[in-house]
Amino acid sequence: QVQLVESGGGTVQAGDSLRLSCAAPGRAFNTYTMAWFRQTPAKDRVFVAIIRSNGDTVYTDSVKGRFTISRDNAKNTLYLQMNSLKPEDTAVYYCAADSQGHSDNYYSFNRRWSYDYWGQGTQVTVSS
Repeated sequence: QVQLVESGGGTVQAGDSLRLSCAAPGRAFNTYTMAWFRQTPAKDRVFVAIIRSNGDTVYTDSVKGRFTISRDNAKNTLYLQMNSLKPEDTAVYYCAADSQGHSDNYYSFNRRWSYDYWGQGTQVTVSS
């Protein structure tokens, strides 16, 4: 059983920072690829960033240099540090876990179907 719980969202002004957290109980957490996705009513749920069990990371182009994904395996927690926030970052942010290895390939790591565990989402609103 894996249940993900996001927290840390809120309403901020453009240029501000937020840090999102994702708690994931379970002794196998440190073996999973973990990811952040985001979704707005106008767009589909899209990839933001992943972090492998060995610490390797990949980001979507729109957040490179501004967002940092990290994990603390001792605490079973995933983080997303978001700096220099823009109005276009406004979305519901979701934490996701791949327990089956479906995200292992270059063509699958940024696809929703590669992840079998999801959180309920946390709202981030950035005002201009």
